[in-house]
Amino acid sequence: MNRPLRSQQRPEVAAISGIGETRYGRGVSDASALALQLEAALAAVRDAGLQPSEIDGVIPMANGSALAEDFIENFGIADLRFSGTVPMGGASSVASIQMACAVIEAGICRHVLLVAGRDGRGGNISERVRQMPQFRMVAEFEMPTGAFAPVQLYAPMARRHMEMYGTRVEDLAEIAVTMRRHALGHPNALMQKPMTVADHLASRMIADPLRLLDCSLESFGAAAVVVSALPCTRDMRQRPVVVMAAAEGHPPSPSAITQRDDITRLGIARIADRVFAQAGVTRDDIDVAQIYDCFTYILLCQLEDLGFCNKGEGGAFVRDGRIGLGGALPVNTHGGLLSQAHMVGMNHIVELARQLRGEAANQAPDAEVGLVTGYGDMGDGALAILRRG
Repeated sequence: MNRPLRSQQRPEVAAISGIGETRYGRGVSDASALALQLEAALAAVRDAGLQPSEIDGVIPMANGSALAEDFIENFGIADLRFSGTVPMGGASSVASIQMACAVIEAGICRHVLLVAGRDGRGGNISERVRQMPQFRMVAEFEMPTGAFAPVQLYAPMARRHMEMYGTRVEDLAEIAVTMRRHALGHPNALMQKPMTVADHLASRMIADPLRLLDCSLESFGAAAVVVSALPCTRDMRQRPVVVMAAAEGHPPSPSAITQRDDITRLGIARIADRVFAQAGVTRDDIDVAQIYDCFTYILLCQLEDLGFCNKGEGGAFVRDGRIGLGGALPVNTHGGLLSQAHMVGMNHIVELARQLRGEAANQAPDAEVGLVTGYGDMGDGALAILRRG
């Protein structure tokens, strides 16, 4: 693929200057969701070499039990110039990068804090679905068939992909096994028991064709990043991780999967070419990728929609170690949502920043350019391409 014309590139205006996260756990935390988010946020601010009061923009996770006012009070912020949330489920964290860049480019803020966290008290998944803005459409088209949990909503997408393209259960297993292998080498990953393809195939069926080990974790903890105006990062503590381009994308019929012409294509397909063009890089330039993996199939589908392979070739793409450390495209080097923790994708951003700084636990060799994605609710997508500063 030819490198895009430079006229398509957007100027770089911001960089990730600080990162932070708590220890992750399963069950219910002794600390509140707010306390966890404040802990991760303070770690990110200190990592950047800033004082908490220097934060002038806050984008907390939607439905995350933390508000901008909480950070004003606890961080002593005298002049918070922007606050907002992105209600896109698992796409929210990466989409927040675009929002942060926009307010920095507009001259509103210099240092924007992005934070996500949970304490394990969120209730069952049916309650989460009822909070979705598009619940009315889910109730009309999906729920009459008995589908109300995400695994039930997305399983038909995976089954359709298998019927159309010959994707195998073993291909999904390969993804799960690779994520687990990466988690085994990460000190802050929950899943520390090795997994084989046979283990995956023996796990119980949840919603055909998705088994237990195709599903992401339920966990507590928090993660945060600071996005700063690029000129500010010249004298900051850490090497900046520059945001080359970022965007969000929404699928057709965004509120009902069953009403789409093609249920195997996600919202991220609409923005992939544009983001690569704005970043001025090709797929071959990507050294490492952190791809939202709420379910194994969603990761596979994004590889296709991002353009790393053609539609229907995702199963073949993940075989033979291609997405593992040492492979052509190392994916989720921290273990992802499947084996590290489910932090609504903010842990994916933290991991990519570590990779591009050259300080990751499972360091991809010579990682200079990487991408991170988010996937939310009924197919919303977000994509950011970052580089070492």
